[in-house]
Amino acid sequence: MAVTLTEKAAQHVAQFIAKRGKGMGVRLGVRTTGCSGLAYKFEFVDAAAPEDMTFESHGVTVVIDPKSLPYIDGTELDYTREGLNEGFKFNNPNVKSECGCGESFKV
Repeated sequence: MAVTLTEKAAQHVAQFIAKRGKGMGVRLGVRTTGCSGLAYKFEFVDAAAPEDMTFESHGVTVVIDPKSLPYIDGTELDYTREGLNEGFKFNNPNVKSECGCGESFKV
């Protein structure tokens, strides 16, 4: 079981944590929403809960709650630029379908 960041994503996370002035890493997870059922959660985290799983990727700590892990296990978080848009992109091998607007997915 693992969730990883590309080197580019890890650099962006590290820069955001440095600007923020605190934090141990980033928390990734899922929540129930949208037309396909699940959506990603992404937030900076100052401390992990005892039940959380933690992974290290390119020097950045990734924190995941145990309920989200089965849905995002094997996911790689990338940072991409497409035209004028840039941001984090979840490359999740578990996704079976996505909604048309890209806000939610189903596993």
